[in-house]
Amino acid sequence: MTPVRFLTGITTSGTPHLGNYVGSIRPSVRASFQPGVESFYFLADYHALIKTDEPARIQRSTLEIAASWLAAGLDPERVVFYRQSDIPEIPELTWFLTCVTGKGVLNRAHAYKAAVDKNLAAAQEPDSDINMGLFMYPLLMGADILMFNAHQVPVGRDQVQHIEMARDMAHSFNHRYGNHFVPPQAAIEESVATLPGLDGRKMSKSYDNAIPLFASRAQLQKLIAGIVTDSRLPGEPKDTEGSALFQIYQAFASAEETTALAQAYAAGIAWGEAKHMLLERIDREIAPMRARYQTLIDDPAQIEAILHAGAAKARAIATPFMATLRHAVGLRPLQAVAAPKQGKATKAAGATFKQYREKDGKFYFKLADTSGKTLLQSRGFDNPKTAAQSIAQLQEKGAAALTDLQAQLESFADDAQAVAAGVALAELVAAK
Repeated sequence: MTPVRFLTGITTSGTPHLGNYVGSIRPSVRASFQPGVESFYFLADYHALIKTDEPARIQRSTLEIAASWLAAGLDPERVVFYRQSDIPEIPELTWFLTCVTGKGVLNRAHAYKAAVDKNLAAAQEPDSDINMGLFMYPLLMGADILMFNAHQVPVGRDQVQHIEMARDMAHSFNHRYGNHFVPPQAAIEESVATLPGLDGRKMSKSYDNAIPLFASRAQLQKLIAGIVTDSRLPGEPKDTEGSALFQIYQAFASAEETTALAQAYAAGIAWGEAKHMLLERIDREIAPMRARYQTLIDDPAQIEAILHAGAAKARAIATPFMATLRHAVGLRPLQAVAAPKQGKATKAAGATFKQYREKDGKFYFKLADTSGKTLLQSRGFDNPKTAAQSIAQLQEKGAAALTDLQAQLESFADDAQAVAAGVALAELVAAK
């Protein structure tokens, strides 16, 4: 059974806060342990360039967000955990999608429309100070998703439009060049809260109202003390609806704990006491992760090594898939072009599969180019039928089958070999 692919990322534009943890990090880590799920998690540093022009901030944020995910329990051995900018195939795919997506689609993007409306309200030119990064943001997000053919992308309701756009891009490309992309689905978890910040608005680095995820207990206490509440005195009943303090508590507490605080609100709990309860509840969950987080922050080389290993796993999928896409759109090696003959057309000779048996008694196959150079090598099979079935799958699906057959194939020696194998497989499929 083909696993369901789950993909999510966090933009590296600031220090991760409690909203990132509740809305993305915590549910993502939990999802990574579900059976039958193949998870992809990435640090969206290309996206960060849209929001900030402070290089040191992007670098620091990348370190902090990676450390946060790992401290929260993400296991890089179970998932594909990578930095967006380590995958050069993503911007290349972005260009492919640019060429099949109408400008009118991007004109309707919420973020772009909001920026235009803000300019118009200020009596400025509609596109004043709007860069092409903001305008083309949906295309880069589409490439993030479609590069790995993610089935589900967990997002808040304000991001659903981007998933719908990615679906449109997939359909548009598939209509022109064949069935290459899986149209993704938005996975909206109603139980995952969007946290309010200190001032009651959505918790965001942009509003400077966020509570850093790994703030010290003393800092956490100070920030919670600053959460805006109303003027009702101890003993006066208080409303849970619209209470930022209550909503943040609810995101960390069990159903029983939440009910108990709601009853305390009705009974007139003092705001100071309610804030102390919130401090204790958050600290109970976050405190065990702080030491791991600090250890990671103090050893950036360890995180760098983890991200490099994750990029290798990601590119083992992206590189041959990109070779297939390049072939599909016509970016093909010129030596594969056959000169037409008079009368019946003939196909140029290309790469071929060879199946054989070794002295160990096992059956193997390889894909070799016209010069005899090995592009793809299998591991040993106990019987020739299984080897033949794998060959048939590669001939039918091309480079797209490499992921499914990963356990049966030897690793590529380098990226060049992976690209050459992807191109050869794409040509075999196209020649059928």
